[in-house]
Amino acid sequence: MSRTNFKELLDSGVHFGHLKKKWNPGMTPYVFMERNGIHIIDLNKTVSMLDEAAAAMKQIAKSGRSILFVATKKQAKTIVSEFAQSVNMPYITERWPGGLLTNFSTIRKSIKKMDTIDKMATDGTLDTLSKRERLQISRTREKLDRNLGSIASMNRMPSAIFIVDINKEHIAVAEAAKLGIPTFAMVDTNSDPNQISYPIPSNDDSSKSISKIMGIVTEAVKEGLADREQANAVKAQEKADKKAAEAKKEESTESTEKTK
Repeated sequence: MSRTNFKELLDSGVHFGHLKKKWNPGMTPYVFMERNGIHIIDLNKTVSMLDEAAAAMKQIAKSGRSILFVATKKQAKTIVSEFAQSVNMPYITERWPGGLLTNFSTIRKSIKKMDTIDKMATDGTLDTLSKRERLQISRTREKLDRNLGSIASMNRMPSAIFIVDINKEHIAVAEAAKLGIPTFAMVDTNSDPNQISYPIPSNDDSSKSISKIMGIVTEAVKEGLADREQANAVKAQEKADKKAAEAKKEESTESTEKTK
């Protein structure tokens, strides 16, 4: 069963591509037609590829792994951060920190620096410093939080990344490719879908289109997280039942020995 339908995508303007002159030949299989010099995306292809991407993202979430959401363009930032937060996944909506994936250990050191500054604030160390030093540390903390705060809880490398506009986020795409990290992305008619593991042919400029696609993929992630929670609850119950059965058996054995 499909997660979405043709009309929903149509109503959200997901089918509007770029001007024909900005066309990337790699998108040929996903272009339905040209209208007034603008390429129109084949929404039937979008539906099937979106379903495939959502199913894969659900499995990643179900296995307890993380997906990093990336969108630094103005019309996508707020939408992506809100949807990523709704499923408790890390995200980058400010500048992509070069080496985030390929030099992850250095990025983790910067995140630890934030933790150190926070500890200094709580244990009173900051109060012993001069006003100028406090101001410098405060500015450092603000800058780190702006660029890395949204991935502060990302202790391990993400298992996948989801990108809005692969042309703008080309560094993120290149780093993921270098490390073999699967990529999911909204791919417009001016982009090369062959760079992406799970391309979703779609309008990556309209906030309505971005919101529609993000809603569908994060809903799949929610389902994966719920399935994982349920599986863990079943395991915990089985463990408790086993423990209770063993205790009962032990009690029964002791009782038998006493009567002998």
